[in-house]
Amino acid sequence: MGKKIVVLGVSGSGKSLIGKRLADALGYPFFDGDDYHNSSNIEKMSKGIPLSDQDRFGWLYTLNALLKNHECAVVACSGLKPEYRDMLKKDLDDVTMLYLKGDFDTIWQRHQKRNGHYFKGQDMLKSQFATLIEPTQSEAFSLDISQDADAVFQQALAYIKQ
Repeated sequence: MGKKIVVLGVSGSGKSLIGKRLADALGYPFFDGDDYHNSSNIEKMSKGIPLSDQDRFGWLYTLNALLKNHECAVVACSGLKPEYRDMLKKDLDDVTMLYLKGDFDTIWQRHQKRNGHYFKGQDMLKSQFATLIEPTQSEAFSLDISQDADAVFQQALAYIKQ
């Protein structure tokens, strides 16, 4: 039976980096949730306008369909609220969630080093932190991103393989 893995966290926490490395290590396809936003969502975010729940619902169902349509997959998705995570897992019983946990200052420093990403501005990141309801231990395995990316990746891989 294949595994379905969702890497959660606010923008800039390392979801794409860790998710891609996990997918490569496991031989699974990788899907970056950012690639599945509709043009309206991308336009809002590029103008520094935070997404509403309504903006996110179609996107979350698209990601849920990706998980349903693949025997194994790694998906990177913010999954900021319990109801978003429930939508990602809807009608699936074999989803492992990994939460990349970091503080605002650490993640904002990383944001300032990103080039060419449509997610813009400190206010957008503040909005994500304001929306964030961190997953419980029963929802997701939490990884501290204050360590370097290799350590985070190794911990995530060890957790998945156990």
